[in-house]
Amino acid sequence: MPARLASTRFPAKLLHLVRGKPIILWTAERIRAVAPEFPLYFAVDDDALERCLSEAGFNAVRTRADHPSGTDRLAEANAIVGAPAVINVQGDEPLVTGEQIRALAAGLEGEAAMSTLAVPFERAQDFANPNQVKVVRDRAGYALYFSRSPIPFARDCAAQVDATWLAQNPCYRHLGLYAYKADFLSAFSGLEPGFLENIEKLEQLRAMEHGYRIHVGITDQATIGIDTPEDVGEFEARLPAE
Repeated sequence: MPARLASTRFPAKLLHLVRGKPIILWTAERIRAVAPEFPLYFAVDDDALERCLSEAGFNAVRTRADHPSGTDRLAEANAIVGAPAVINVQGDEPLVTGEQIRALAAGLEGEAAMSTLAVPFERAQDFANPNQVKVVRDRAGYALYFSRSPIPFARDCAAQVDATWLAQNPCYRHLGLYAYKADFLSAFSGLEPGFLENIEKLEQLRAMEHGYRIHVGITDQATIGIDTPEDVGEFEARLPAE
């Protein structure tokens, strides 16, 4: 799991306290509870994060602070850990489920260099939102493309879709959870950034442009990532009453 303290929208968010506990520890404890069969490591770039995790009994692997992406940070960490595959859960995903983690692992059993997850869209406004990334798959479950644009384009209704249309024509929102085979992870940072990646600002397109396959599993469990201070309230509302 890559954990980086700096955040433009929410400074030091991983150490932000929710009911007296840092967000990073909510995530760590959640993973340990729902997927205890997987060894858990945190790739960190900061003294405060390393100390927070270590004092709570979690494994923290210190990495450089200048990595351009979380995938590059994971590659450095796995050069130390030496795992044959890596499941990447962001430190700001404190409601990740065991089902999701195991689905990511299962996605690597075939030809995929990477695996990820998607959830069906239910609301037209979400399908139109460029901050909610869309993915289309082939019949074997491998990604054909990821985009911030609504894909597939609903030609017969001039892209004016509604909830009924989405129920009849499943379209999928990408969830920012990944798993990687170790050989791909070590090779990724050496790949030239892609043309499509630079346009869409979607890192996974670099892998596809270089010919790597990405398996996309479908789940009905949407994640609740904490990107802004406002997201903290939604997370806290889902916690059991004290």
